[in-house]
Amino acid sequence: MILPKRLQAGDTIGVIAPASPPNLENLDQAILFLENLGLQAKVAPNVSKTYGYLAGTDEERLSDFHQMFADPSISGIICAGGGYGTGRIVSSIDFDLINNNPKIFWGYSDITYLHTAIRQKAGLVTFHGPMLCSDVGKETFDEESKKMFRQLFQPETLDYTEEFSPLQTISSGKAEGEIVGGNLSLLVNTLGSAYELDTKGKLLLIEDIGEEPYRIDSFLSQLKLAGKLDEAAGVIVGDFSGSEPKKRDQSLTLEQVLDYYFSGLNKPVLSGFKIGHCLPHFAVPLGTKATLSSETKTLTIEPGVL
Repeated sequence: MILPKRLQAGDTIGVIAPASPPNLENLDQAILFLENLGLQAKVAPNVSKTYGYLAGTDEERLSDFHQMFADPSISGIICAGGGYGTGRIVSSIDFDLINNNPKIFWGYSDITYLHTAIRQKAGLVTFHGPMLCSDVGKETFDEESKKMFRQLFQPETLDYTEEFSPLQTISSGKAEGEIVGGNLSLLVNTLGSAYELDTKGKLLLIEDIGEEPYRIDSFLSQLKLAGKLDEAAGVIVGDFSGSEPKKRDQSLTLEQVLDYYFSGLNKPVLSGFKIGHCLPHFAVPLGTKATLSSETKTLTIEPGVL
C-alpha cells in the first residue's frame, strides 16, 4: 500500500463534492478550521453546482476529482460531503493518475465507494473521517473529532480503547490485517462490480445511518452470502445512528441482528466504535495494518502517512 505524504504548515487542501450537493453555508467555517491548522484551501470549480440530487453532472464531479489529484500544489483532498453519487463516476476514474500522484484523500459515507476503488485499483491508503460541510463546519463539531486531523501531520499510531467509548465483544479473538470498509450500504453496492470489496484477511469496518434493523440484516446477509464475512480476519462495528425500528413490536433489535451474523464467526468482532455518522468521530486510515483484540478491547492502527 502507498502511504501519502504528511501535511505541513502552509500546504493546500483541495475541496471537492463528488456525491450530493453539500451544505455550502458551513463551508466558510470549515475553511477557517483548516486555516487554524495552518493550511490553505482551494475549492474545486464545481463544488457549488447542483444537478438534481448530485453536486453537478458526472463529468463535472469527475473533473474536480481528477483536477485535485493532478494539481501538484494540492497536498491533500477533503470531501465537502457525501450523500449519493460516487458510484456513478468510479468507472471513469483515472487510477494511474492517483497512483502517480498519491496524496491524502479524506471523507466517509458515500465516499466509501471511492475509498474501496482507490485502495484496490491504485493501492493508496485513504482516510475515513468527518467532512467539511456536513461535519467540520457545524457548531456541533467537537474537540475530540478535531483532534483526529492531527494524524495527517505526522505518522501516528492510533489506539482506540474504552477511554473513547464503551466496546462490546460479539465474538472473541485477536486478529491483524488491513482495515477496509466504511458505510455498509455502499460496501454492498460494490458486490458484483469491478470494485467489489476484498475482505480476505482484512479487518472489516462497517457503519451506517438511518437504516432500520431489517435493512442492516439484509446488507449483512448479502455480505455473508458473498463470503465477505467468512473471509474477513475480524469485524469493527462502528456507529449505526438512527437505526431504531419504526415498529418496535415487529422488529428485531440491532443487537440481535449483529449477534446473529457475528457471534459464531470465531474471530474478533467488537461493536461500539465511534466511527461513522456520529460525534465524536474517530477518523481512521483505510488500507493500513491494524490489530483488533477482544481480550484488551482495543483497536491499534498503524500510521496512515509518511
